[in-house]
Amino acid sequence: MRSIGQSGLTVPPLGFGAFKIGRNQGAKYPGPYDLPDTAAVSRLLNAVLDIGCSLIDTAPAYGLSEQRIGEAIGHRRSEFVLSTKVGETWADGQSHYDFTAAGVRRSLERSLTNLKTDVLDIVFIHSNGEDRQILLETDIVPILHEYRSRGTIRAIGLSGKTIEGAELAMIWADILMIEYHLNDTSHAQVMERAAAAGVSIFIKKGFSSGTLAPDESIRFVLSNSAVTSLVVGGLNFDHFRENWIAAQKQSALDS
Repeated sequence: MRSIGQSGLTVPPLGFGAFKIGRNQGAKYPGPYDLPDTAAVSRLLNAVLDIGCSLIDTAPAYGLSEQRIGEAIGHRRSEFVLSTKVGETWADGQSHYDFTAAGVRRSLERSLTNLKTDVLDIVFIHSNGEDRQILLETDIVPILHEYRSRGTIRAIGLSGKTIEGAELAMIWADILMIEYHLNDTSHAQVMERAAAAGVSIFIKKGFSSGTLAPDESIRFVLSNSAVTSLVVGGLNFDHFRENWIAAQKQSALDS
């Protein structure tokens, strides 16, 4: 288990990304897939928790994902660290971005309701790529600080797309979510600087949206000492369990 900044949260080296349980449009995966029904989602999420995976990552931009997590494992809320995002939603087949103060507050309150929880463990700013503008020209960072100060959020960070954004977020963030894999190591140096500053690192798209081999990708990502946890998704529990075992083995080797 790895610590998230000074939040008191700890997470395993591999987390479950809940994109595919809620959305199958506008995805970057190589092949199409059907959304699972409610019963299948419940089986999958409960099985993920049962093997010990205590990190679940979602977002309002993941369609039905937050609502389905609340319905399926809301009663097991004490067993997992819950990571979500703010700034992007998905509706009518397209993304909608809102970084205004009113929009951010509405999104956070809606996430609390959908996820059936009083506390969001981790909230990332879900960037549209304009990291600098979002961080410097909107009220989103002060609002996240406000929610964290009153205990509604335990850790805050940026899921960004630029090196400049990561560097700006390091000033205030507990954690960064960064794309990093065998085909894209552009953020490697900023990851090292963040880790040295005590900022945790979650890796997104570690398999390059399903185009890279899982075992090799897991070894590559988790062998980087700056990485706190790799978030991977999927609808096949057997595949996720294989990735979980591989991550545990790699983590043991690294320690």
